[in-house]
Amino acid sequence: MVQIMWLVLGGTALVAALRAGRSARALLVGRWAVGILFIVFGALVNAVWLAADHAYYGEFAEPSPFPFVRDTWASLVVPHLWLFIGLLIVCELLAGALILAGGRWAQAGLVALIAFHVGQLAFGGVLWVWAPLMILTLSLMLRAERRAGTARTAGARTSARAPVA
Repeated sequence: MVQIMWLVLGGTALVAALRAGRSARALLVGRWAVGILFIVFGALVNAVWLAADHAYYGEFAEPSPFPFVRDTWASLVVPHLWLFIGLLIVCELLAGALILAGGRWAQAGLVALIAFHVGQLAFGGVLWVWAPLMILTLSLMLRAERRAGTARTAGARTSARAPVA
């Protein structure tokens, strides 16, 4: 169920991101898809999994082609799951909320999630498919957010200079 929702929301965000540069509605749809993805199917799901089943995280790094990643995960993260997965939960929740806020807040959240997905590439496996698609999606949304912010700023300057009748 969770993986299906990741695909549905990720696909929705990708399609919206492809149109977000030309459509304010598409940008809004993309924001909501990414926000829900990270708040509900990121933070909330990780919280449930952490509380219910620690074993899920034990083998997360196994697909990584890098021994450093596998060894560090096993020796540092797994013994301190509540700390590291707790930080992950807080960061996913914060990034999702920032994106839903829109404007400059959304830009900060998108930059954070782009960095997060670049980091996911070290884990290999299915993340080598998911992360590049999300990096593309988030980058397109970031570009659209920046353009929308520039347009809002230019519009505010123009209306401030317009003579009042």
